[in-house]
Amino acid sequence: MKFGKKTRLLTLVCFVFGTPVVAQQSQFYFPAEGQSQEQQAKDVAECRGWATTQTNFNPAYPPPPPAGYVVPQVETGPDGSLVRGAARGAAVGAVAGEVFDDKAGKGAGAGAAAGALIGGMKRRQKRRGQQEAQKQAIAQNEQEIAAYQQQLDYLNSQYNSATGVCMSGKGYTVG
Repeated sequence: MKFGKKTRLLTLVCFVFGTPVVAQQSQFYFPAEGQSQEQQAKDVAECRGWATTQTNFNPAYPPPPPAGYVVPQVETGPDGSLVRGAARGAAVGAVAGEVFDDKAGKGAGAGAAAGALIGGMKRRQKRRGQQEAQKQAIAQNEQEIAAYQQQLDYLNSQYNSATGVCMSGKGYTVG
């Protein structure tokens, strides 16, 4: 029976992506009592099943990673604070100029300049706060990822230890 290139490629893709990924084993099993390869494969499968029940962990199906945090974004474009500050300052300056000096135009110009300055300061302060929140979220996310990896390492170690104990009991040298 001949298979076309597409059929072979599809079969390969299904094989590679359709099977769960098993964690790499750092153990080797030597058949100390002359067990056959078929017997060794059977024993390994049995011991891995036993290790899964003992540790409540299967490296093919690790616990899900922590939910990722949405890292707060820092605004980079104009947010309108300069314009709002300038408008408020112009209004206050115009009233003050009219009341104190009878020159609303000069007061409005001075008020607009002061308002724009205050608006710019508020925008910088807001962005600093956003950047700090972003740094904290990233640091917390990195801590959770490190804790998750440490948990996986521990669970794999327990699983491998249980598998090794079982294989030793079946007459294999574990290394």
